[in-house]
Amino acid sequence: MARSSTLRNLAWLWLAATIAVLVIGFRQAIFLAPMEETMGNLQRIFYYHLAHAILSLVFPYINVAASLAYLYWRHRDPLKALSADALAVASAEVTVLYAGLCLVTGMLWGKPAWGIWWTWDARLTTELILWLLYVSYLLLRRFSPTGQTGVLSAVLAVFAAVDVPIVFMSIHWWRTQHPAPVFGPDGGGIDPGMVPAVLWNLAGWAMWGLLLIGFRFALERRRQLAEQEAALVALEASLETPQ
Repeated sequence: MARSSTLRNLAWLWLAATIAVLVIGFRQAIFLAPMEETMGNLQRIFYYHLAHAILSLVFPYINVAASLAYLYWRHRDPLKALSADALAVASAEVTVLYAGLCLVTGMLWGKPAWGIWWTWDARLTTELILWLLYVSYLLLRRFSPTGQTGVLSAVLAVFAAVDVPIVFMSIHWWRTQHPAPVFGPDGGGIDPGMVPAVLWNLAGWAMWGLLLIGFRFALERRRQLAEQEAALVALEASLETPQ
C-alpha cells in the first residue's frame, strides 16, 4: 500500500512538471521565438513537428528493448516477461501516437509551404511505413492466437525497429523534398533565438510521452494480473471434487 501511494504521488509530481514544461514550451514557441522570414508564423508548427518526429524515433527503441527482454525472460522468469510485454505494448501505442502527430503536423506545414498535403518523399514515406508497422503491431496483439501474442509481436517489434535508422538516414541517402536537418554537422542551423523553443518542447513532449507509457504500462499490468487471477479461479474450480 505504501509503495502504491508513493508511485501515485510521483506520478502526480511528474504530471505537474510535464504540464509546466509544456506551458513554457508553448510560450517559447508561440510568443518568444522570432518569426521566420519566409514562412512567417506558419514556421511555429516546426517546434511541435520536430519534437514528435524525434520522439517517434526514440520510443520504438523502448518497444524493441522490452520485446527482446520478453523473449529472454519468457521461459526463465515469466513474471518479468509479463512486465516487459506490458512495457512493449505501452511504448508501441505511444509510438503510433507520436508518429501519427509527426505526419499530421508535417502535412499541416507542407500544404502552405509546398502547396500539397502529401508527397511520396523518402523521409515522409519511411515515417509512414514506421507508423504502419506499429499499427500492424497493435493489430497483431489484438487478433493473434491466444498464447502466441507476446512472441509474434516481439518478433514484429524487432523487424519494425529496423525502419528507425532508415527514417533517420533517409535525407542523407536520398534526395528529398523534406528540409535538411537543422542540427548536427550536416544541419543548416536555426536562429539562436529559436533554440529554447525547440529544447523546451522536445523536453515537454518527451516527458508527456513517458507519462503516457507509464500510465498505459500500469493499465496493462492490471489487465494481466486480472487475467492471471481469473485463470487461477478457473483452475481451482476445475480441481474441486464434484459433490
